[in-house]
Amino acid sequence: MREIVLDTETTGFDPKTGDRMVEIGAVELINHMPTGNTYHQYINPERDMPQSAFEVHGLSAEFLRDFPVFRDIAGAFLEFIGDSKLIIHNAKFDVPFLNAELGWCNMRTISFEQAIDTLEIARKKFPGSPASLDALCRRFGIDNSHRTLHGALLDSEILAEVYLELIGGRQPGLVLGSGETAGRAATGGEPDWRPRPRPKPLPSRVSAEEAAAHADFVEAMGDGALWKKMTVS
Repeated sequence: MREIVLDTETTGFDPKTGDRMVEIGAVELINHMPTGNTYHQYINPERDMPQSAFEVHGLSAEFLRDFPVFRDIAGAFLEFIGDSKLIIHNAKFDVPFLNAELGWCNMRTISFEQAIDTLEIARKKFPGSPASLDALCRRFGIDNSHRTLHGALLDSEILAEVYLELIGGRQPGLVLGSGETAGRAATGGEPDWRPRPRPKPLPSRVSAEEAAAHADFVEAMGDGALWKKMTVS
């Protein structure tokens, strides 16, 4: 089961008023576990950077000027996400920006059904409590001390940890079922990973001297020694 944890940075709040995306970051999960495969791209918005946005992410128009525009990276971005579920904190913000940029390039857009919104999950799970990414990091004891400014890839990495806590922690390969469904992923029908027994047991780490010393210790305890009462079936 492949999922993509995704975040964006923008010049403002609404693409309908001329705001643009300036950064995309994404982290790949397989069966709820990070694979180390990531996507990261700065984007030239072809416009100025409002001071209020700069104070959030620290990306200036001058810094972004030498990076590609969205239409030049759109194909690689869509190829990376594929049809995987997108894990987004406040999908109602990011998805419209993604779709605006994709629409301007006459490329396929992303349906809200493809997105899983961790903000909605957190609000349902902890009603009345703060549900920002920072608040959830504090709740779950996730270290985000290196997050002084918003950054799409960094926030995606942090969100991946938050998401795994929201759904119950990292439990790779946990499948509830029986018969043919047991041991298979929720999608795709491929067998889940399971630890296999070693073909050859590891050698004992107890030396001969240690074994002899333990035997002498047990013998000195007399008939009351627990070890003498144990049997091997």
